[in-house]
Amino acid sequence: MKKINDLGDLLGQAQQMQAHMQQLQSEITKTEVVGESGAGLARLTMNGAHEVLKVSIDPSLMQQDDEREVVEELIAAAANDAVRRVEAAQREKMSEMAGGLGALARNLSG
Repeated sequence: MKKINDLGDLLGQAQQMQAHMQQLQSEITKTEVVGESGAGLARLTMNGAHEVLKVSIDPSLMQQDDEREVVEELIAAAANDAVRRVEAAQREKMSEMAGGLGALARNLSG
């Protein structure tokens, strides 16, 4: 009967891990990061689903028409920075989950 109880415990732990994974995924999606470039002259807010939520341009960049190209480059750089930050946040959350999976594996082998 011990093996049946062990299997039940294992299934319970697996269900807990699945619920934890769903919670982490939800947290990742809700996470917001701010990417920036040009020492903060261009900022872009992105969520964990890689959706751009807001773009902010320092007013000093919009004084001359010929600086439009610079502004466009800064926005692209800020978007790329935000993507890197989202990916870093996702890796961090996933490493938390991996730690939980390691505990589950230890319980199985122990």
